[in-house]
Amino acid sequence: MARGGLYKSDIQKARDALRAQGKHPSVDAVRVALGNTGSKTTIHRYLKELEEDEGQGLGAKVAVSDALQDLVGRLAGRLHEEAEAVIAEARQRFEAHLQERSEALERTQQEASTLSAQLQRIETALREEKTTHAAAQQALAERVTEVAQLGERIAGLTARLAEHEAHAQSLEQKHQHAREALEHYRTSVKDQREQEQRRHEHQVQELQVALRQANEALTAKNHELVQLNRDNGQWLERHSRLERELAQVRQAADDQRKELDALRLTAAEYQALLARWTQDAQALESARVKLANAHADLAKERERREQAEAEALRAGVRQDTLEQLLAQLRPDRADSSGTNKNPATK
Repeated sequence: MARGGLYKSDIQKARDALRAQGKHPSVDAVRVALGNTGSKTTIHRYLKELEEDEGQGLGAKVAVSDALQDLVGRLAGRLHEEAEAVIAEARQRFEAHLQERSEALERTQQEASTLSAQLQRIETALREEKTTHAAAQQALAERVTEVAQLGERIAGLTARLAEHEAHAQSLEQKHQHAREALEHYRTSVKDQREQEQRRHEHQVQELQVALRQANEALTAKNHELVQLNRDNGQWLERHSRLERELAQVRQAADDQRKELDALRLTAAEYQALLARWTQDAQALESARVKLANAHADLAKERERREQAEAEALRAGVRQDTLEQLLAQLRPDRADSSGTNKNPATK
């Protein structure tokens, strides 16, 4: 594409300046003199028009020179177009390949970020599970200690209950002995009452007083036995309550064991997730290797592009060479044309 404001007069000035410097005004030389601006095709077209304007009246020589120059121009334009097409195709392939590799790298990085976040969540959950497990173990140890203490209390209560039962049995035996003694005494008194009634009135009264005292003592013992029976009922009720508490503690211990089994299952799942994370890390490393290969392919594409540019440069050199050859052929054709005209005039 020509720059804005590039006219035929600019091309003519640049060409004349090159000729004044003793240089051949090729397309590339004129383009350099213009500051590396303008299309080579446009410069070549303007140069051709300038040569046509300057070469009018030269007859067949001009026609042949124009045809040759037109052929060289078309060849140069075609070489330039082919070089541009090769470069454009290589650039498109390179950009498409680079875009594909960039998308693959972005997807791989997103997957790695996702896996890293998932691993952090799993590690956080594992730490929480470990904390819960430690608390559960501590609570289980406390419950085991409490169960042991309750067992000791139950053993003590059982011993005291046995003591109370032995004491109640001893009181019942004493009461039975008292009854037996009283019955024996009544029998003996009844047998001797008629014979010793008068003599033993005073003794009978004393015995009645003693009997009343014995009855009072027996009543007191009965009250004590009732109280002991109440205490025994209370101890039995307390023993039942302690047994229920022991059953609850055992149930809690079973629940703790179930929670421990669940924690072990969670630990196994964590190990499986850790193995999967290792596999994903390996896949990420493989993706990095592929990315390195893609960079290598990119370097190869760059080399091919540089080769294409070198070929284009060589095509430009060949065009310059053809233009120089054309410039060298022009003086020879001019001399031969002048020689042919002299004999005709004569």
